[in-house]
Amino acid sequence: MRAIETGLAGAVVVEPTPASDERGFFARTWCARTFAEWGLDPALTQCSVSFNHRRGTVRGMHYQADPHGEAKLVRCTQGAIYDVIVDVRPGSATHGRWFGIELTPANHKALFIPKGFAHGFQTLADDSEVYYQISVEYVAEAARGIRHDDPAVGIVWPLPVAVISDRDRNLPALGA
Repeated sequence: MRAIETGLAGAVVVEPTPASDERGFFARTWCARTFAEWGLDPALTQCSVSFNHRRGTVRGMHYQADPHGEAKLVRCTQGAIYDVIVDVRPGSATHGRWFGIELTPANHKALFIPKGFAHGFQTLADDSEVYYQISVEYVAEAARGIRHDDPAVGIVWPLPVAVISDRDRNLPALGA
């Protein structure tokens, strides 16, 4: 595995380094020791999956407030997504900046999202599935979010928004 910097402190793209032979390949996608060596939170408490029927669906931008902040490792196991994070850490040098990357089963990449980042994605294909490894359990009372279309953040989504929940559509702007 190798970590590719995103320009947002603590957030990295995790790229497997496969060992290939005539059968296919094998690659590590998570290792507590390696993540700790990279300075990333190696905790793993919960795994979740999100399935999305329609291309253009947006989920996000979500995070959990402290003391329930969560780190996530996100990968696409079916279809394709454009995965996005926004630094919402108060006082961070990159507060309000965003990073996006296409995740697909074919590119095998994952995005490590540290605590203090809002996360969301847009499906680039019908029937897309997203797999999350999460450092803490979900706490409904700590759930927070920011608008997917906040002009102060300026996320550029690759497709028009086809589906979004009322909850996500009505999230506040960053700093509101």
